[in-house]
Formats: sequence, C-alpha cells, structure tokens
Amino acid sequence: MADWRSKEAKYYMKVVNRQSIVIVKGEGTRVWDDEGKDYLDFTAGWAVNNIGHANPAITAAIQTQAGQLLQTSNQFFTIPQLELAELLVENSCMEKVFFCNSGAEANEGAIKLIRKWGKINKNGPGEIITAYKSFHGRTMNMVAATAQPKYQEAWAPIPTGFTHVDFDDITQIKNATNENTVAVMLEPVQSEGGVNIPSSDYLSNVRSWCDENNLLLIFDEVSTGLGRLGELFGYQLFDVEPDVLTLAKGLGGGVPIGAFLCNQRANVLEPGDHGSTFGGNALTCAASEASTRFIIEEDVPGNSRNVGKYMKDQLENLRMKHEIISDVRGIGCLVGVEFSADIAGKLLSACNDNGLLLNVTATNIVRWMPPLTVTKEEVDEAIEKFDKALDIAKV
Repeated sequence: MADWRSKEAKYYMKVVNRQSIVIVKGEGTRVWDDEGKDYLDFTAGWAVNNIGHANPAITAAIQTQAGQLLQTSNQFFTIPQLELAELLVENSCMEKVFFCNSGAEANEGAIKLIRKWGKINKNGPGEIITAYKSFHGRTMNMVAATAQPKYQEAWAPIPTGFTHVDFDDITQIKNATNENTVAVMLEPVQSEGGVNIPSSDYLSNVRSWCDENNLLLIFDEVSTGLGRLGELFGYQLFDVEPDVLTLAKGLGGGVPIGAFLCNQRANVLEPGDHGSTFGGNALTCAASEASTRFIIEEDVPGNSRNVGKYMKDQLENLRMKHEIISDVRGIGCLVGVEFSADIAGKLLSACNDNGLLLNVTATNIVRWMPPLTVTKEEVDEAIEKFDKALDIAKV
C-alpha cells in the first residue's frame, strides 16, 4: 500500500496540520480511509458537503454535464450558469449574481463592487468595517479584512482600508464610522472564529445604522449559507436583508464554486469591471444547481434546524456530565463546544480513534458541522463516540 503520508511530506507544501487519516470514499455522513475504517464525518469538508458525500443528485448532474460541456469562459452564454443564477436570485432577496471559484474570491469581488459603489455614491470612500474573530478568506485583502492577528502577522504589510471592531457591539460600529466608511461586512454567525452568535437585535441595528448613514451592508455567508443555520440563508434567521451577499462552501456541495450577489441598489459593475476564467463554468454550475435545488426541494434547512437542535441538546447533556465543557453554542448544524482547558487537540485525536471527525477552531473549541442531511441516529452515535473521547482527553 502506498505511503501517502510520506508522499505528502515529500511533495506538498505543509500549510495545514492534517489529521493522520487518508480519506478515499464517502457516502452520506460517513467516510472511509485507505485501510477500510469508517468515520462519522462531522466536518462536512469545512461546511461544504451540505447534502452529504456522493449525493446522487450531484453525481448525476456532474456525469451528465461532463459528457456535454465543461468550460467555455464567460465570453459565451451557458445554460447551467443561468439556471443556477435564476435559482439563487428567485430564492433570495438579491437581484444579481456573479460566480467565481471560492469564498475568498467571492469576498474579493464583493469588495470591488462596494468600493466602486462608494466612488459613485459617496465621492470615493472605500473603508470597510469588519469584526474581530471574523474569517473572510486567505487572499491578501481578505487577510486584512479578517481581524485575527494569527492570519495577519506573517504577511505584513497587509492592505489597508479595513477597520476592525468587536462583534456584537453596535456602539463600536457607530464610533468607527467616519467620512471614509462605505460599508459594514459581517458574518451573521461567526463560524471559524468560534461559533459566535450575535444578540437578537444586533444585525437589525447594524442594518438601521447603514441605512441612516448611506452605507452598504454585506453578509459573508460562505459558511452559514445554503441551510447551515436552519434557513436557506442566515440573514433570514435574523430577518435582516443585506445589500451584498457572498456564498461558497455549501453552494457547490463539494465542487469549488463561490458567488457574490447584490440588490439593485448595489448593482454598479459594468463590462470590464470584473471577471473570472473559470468562474461559473458549466460543470460546477450544473453540480451547484443540482445541490441547491435538492436543498430547497427536500427542505434540507428544516432538517438542519431540527436535527441541529437535537444535536445541541445532546451536547448540553454532555456538558452536565463533563465539567470541563464550559459552553455549548450554535444554531442549526453549526455548533461550537468550548472547554475550560486546552484539550481540543488531544480530544480530536481521541475522536479520530473512535471514528468521529470534528474540527478544532482554537485550543479549547471544537466545532460540529455535519452534513445537513444528518439523522438523529447518527447524532446519537457521534455523541457516544465524543463522550468516550472526552473521558480519554480530559485525563
């Protein structure tokens, strides 16, 4: 059997500390490694596989489209791209969309759109307010937007034009707003930053502030969109409509695709302003349209909402059993478990041994984000594995 770990060490840039598992197959909520061991996958490819691994709807769409047309560039019309565009716009509060290849690209495109809007409507302001503990991507602009020092320190000098404030603090946004401010950019729920949930009126207050000061409001829903929080889009949960919306991850169900959408107020891009060679190519759009349609027609957000609540409740029960669990917080199928000690790394290894895959966002926080098609029976199995792993990790 090939030594894949040695090959990785020899050939691949070490930009991530991998879990020592070589995954070769997936189906639904389960994956298998190269030795045949199966795992419950409660990472879902970092909130990508929203309708599970090897979902037949996506598989069929890829197979059909691969035999017809893969790529033409945006020089020409393609049907899958326009079908996906229609599906997203008709099921959201947005009016226009542009497709790219990732969440970082979606956010980059949104920033370009916002800054052009500022030049047209506010005589040039281009400063954007973002929140500490956010995560918006790994391009240089998005490193600057992401207010986490660990993502910035090695890359100085980083681009300017971003002001950072505490999440869930409308007063700080008001104090940070000045004549150069053009927009506020937030995740409805901060995912990578530790599953941080805002107060019930925070986003509506931000919306009102933006309206009062002629600012655009952008929601980065790369992690929270497409059913993750129990609604098709996270903004629906808080009853607040942004001017600009970014998507990726769960949008493709496993294929690399991103998108930024806007309402008519923010629709200022013209031919030549933006582009992407592979953005919106026929193959990824066909897969994404199939995944998104499945999410809508099968009420996947409803399952995320119901099973996610069940998952959170079971984790709360474990908190009563294990004093080392200091907090359980989340919405839908995005839940963070925080500990009073830095055991996340040790716990992750114990979970792997027990056949459960989770994600660490900090030394004391583990994130649960299974496919949104997960069942209560699979949650029960995951809880049992997690319980046993905790007994090992907290020693």
